[in-house]
Amino acid sequence: MRFEELEIPGVFLIDLETFEDERGAFARTFCRDAMRRHGLDPHVEQCSQSINRRRGTLRGLHYQRAPHAEAKLVRCIRGALFDVAVDLRRDSPSFGRWLGVELTAERPRQLWIPEGCAHGFLTLADDTWIAYQMNVAYAPDAGAGVRWDDPEIGVRWPAEPELLSQKDRDLPRLRELPEKDLFGGTT
Repeated sequence: MRFEELEIPGVFLIDLETFEDERGAFARTFCRDAMRRHGLDPHVEQCSQSINRRRGTLRGLHYQRAPHAEAKLVRCIRGALFDVAVDLRRDSPSFGRWLGVELTAERPRQLWIPEGCAHGFLTLADDTWIAYQMNVAYAPDAGAGVRWDDPEIGVRWPAEPELLSQKDRDLPRLRELPEKDLFGGTT
């Protein structure tokens, strides 16, 4: 596994080393020791997957409020997606900034999104499947989000979303978030 810290502190792109032979391929997708060496908390409390039937499906930008803030390890296992992290850590030098990477089933890589960042994605292919590992269990009452099209954040999605839930359409903008929702802010 090769770790590259991206422009938002604590967000890592993790390229998987694939070993191939006549039988197929093998790649290690999780290594507690390697993650610890890069300062990441490798504790896994929950694993989930998202199955998205249509290209142009947008989900996000979601996070869980403290004390249920979660770190996520995200990997595409079928299809392709544009995966986005937005820094909601008030004391971070990249507060309010976003980054996006393309994840595909063909290129084995993962995105580590730390606690305090919102997460969302846009599918780039039909039948896109995404696998998640989280360091805390989902807490429905702690679920929150920020609008995918907030001009203050300015995510440049690679295409216009075609499918988006009403719940995600109704999320607040960054400046409308309660101070208690911003990580590192007053609680």
